[in-house]
Amino acid sequence: MTCRTAVALGLGLALLGACAHPPPATVPALLDRVLPTPVLMLGEQHDAPEHQALQREVVQALAARGQLGALVMEMAEQGRQTRGLPADASEDQVRASLNWTDAGGWPWPVYGPVVMAAVRGGAPVIGGNLPRAQMRGAMGNAALDGLIGEPALARQREGIREGHCGLLPESQIAPMTRIQLARDLAMAQTTAQAVRDAGPGKTVVLVAGNGHVRRDLGVPLYLPKDLGHRVVMAQAGGAKDGATPADSVWFTPPQPPRDHCAELRQQFKR
Repeated sequence: MTCRTAVALGLGLALLGACAHPPPATVPALLDRVLPTPVLMLGEQHDAPEHQALQREVVQALAARGQLGALVMEMAEQGRQTRGLPADASEDQVRASLNWTDAGGWPWPVYGPVVMAAVRGGAPVIGGNLPRAQMRGAMGNAALDGLIGEPALARQREGIREGHCGLLPESQIAPMTRIQLARDLAMAQTTAQAVRDAGPGKTVVLVAGNGHVRRDLGVPLYLPKDLGHRVVMAQAGGAKDGATPADSVWFTPPQPPRDHCAELRQQFKR
């Protein structure tokens, strides 16, 4: 069975080396491919429930092996964590520790299962995202522009431009890009500290959007050079043209069509 045939059949597949090897079709097979590693980044499309299901299964599998060091989440702010809570803590206790509210744009019913899988597995869940209170400061911090190379910075700026469907004034592109850079930096710092706290032989899992875990643009650029890490990107709808900036890709069925730009235009009008 070819990779594209498998995708067309709607099978969840992890691909390593652009299908140079037979793709593992299960989470244990995926982990056998990417482990051992101190850091395992799981990228997602936020509206694809199969991606959150993958995260939960990976966390449960690592916990069952005694290898889960921590779970770092883009969906909670840096400085929030569940460390100190018992494994049988209630969901309300966990949400309070993470200051998790659905008003933040991350619905608990979507991400609660992976969070609770880590808590039940005895591992801390740690917020990795730049706190909202620091975003305005990041927008004016030109020093962030020099943290990555000029080609990567240019691609980040183009991503902000395209992601906002050309609706942002040009004067806002650089400041908005700095928020993205600061978020990647915050997640990298949090993840590196979680590895130090977890100790040898453990794996810290980072869950974030695909754009944040890209090897060429995201969190990997900010990690210490000697910190080993692997990147798995979950992708809905099959293979895209060009090489994927990850160690492995987990394909899932396509999502229903959605006009992101039309939605954004309505938001701008309001």
